Amino acid sequence: MDLYEHSKRHPVIIAGPCVMESLGLLDEVASVLAHIIRRKGYRIVFKSSFDKANRTSVNSFRGPGIDKGLIWLSDIKSKYGIEVTTDIHESHQAAPTGEVVDVIQIPAFLCRQTDLVVEAAKTGKIVNIKKAQFLTAADMKYPAEKVRSTGNSQIWLTERGNMLGYNNLIVDFRNIPALKQHGYPVVMDCTHAVQQPGGGVTGGNRSLVKPMALAAKAFGADGYFFEVHPNPDKGLSDSANMYNLSEFEDLLDSLFNT
Repeated sequence: MDLYEHSKRHPVIIAGPCVMESLGLLDEVASVLAHIIRRKGYRIVFKSSFDKANRTSVNSFRGPGIDKGLIWLSDIKSKYGIEVTTDIHESHQAAPTGEVVDVIQIPAFLCRQTDLVVEAAKTGKIVNIKKAQFLTAADMKYPAEKVRSTGNSQIWLTERGNMLGYNNLIVDFRNIPALKQHGYPVVMDCTHAVQQPGGGVTGGNRSLVKPMALAAKAFGADGYFFEVHPNPDKGLSDSANMYNLSEFEDLLDSLFNT
């Protein structure tokens, strides 16, 4: 069953390190995820970003760039037979990214960028649109319509929380059934939802990642997004909210076997 049809019937997991720190890191994480897939049968899509273009500070690590990043993703996909995704920030990145990935992710801050969404949709790949922190579930009708305008109806909508005042997020889990009313699978971003934005370096509380996932399941989520890392505290992006790779299989077992 292809990935989109699967996502309409069975849970999908998106997982991987926030940013492509090195090919070695991608290989380490992907090997663990591939092992989990073989043993447990979970449908896991490997995720990592080739460019974190929306970092808080100009001095923050951004990644290897699109050329090297897509080569690395292609290597991971070929070596482990795993489906892959990454995010794009500019319209011209859509076509080359679509040649490699199974899913193109639209960042939350950019989900209203018409040209970006349309070019991603034109690749024919699944387009995973992350809901902006300033939008309601009802507002996500419009980014989805932009994808459908190209004839592509393979859409995922991702919930990742809303701003609550300054430097804090809150997740209204009612957004999950509200998003599902648009007719597309809904993914819960369990790690970005525990961010504490601002202050030069984005903070977070990874101890809340598992409760986020369990709550999202209760509200009917179709998929789950986790950024995972073998040593999260040393991660070059989102270190405070990435989940420890060594504990990830136990989290998935708790999510799907309870």
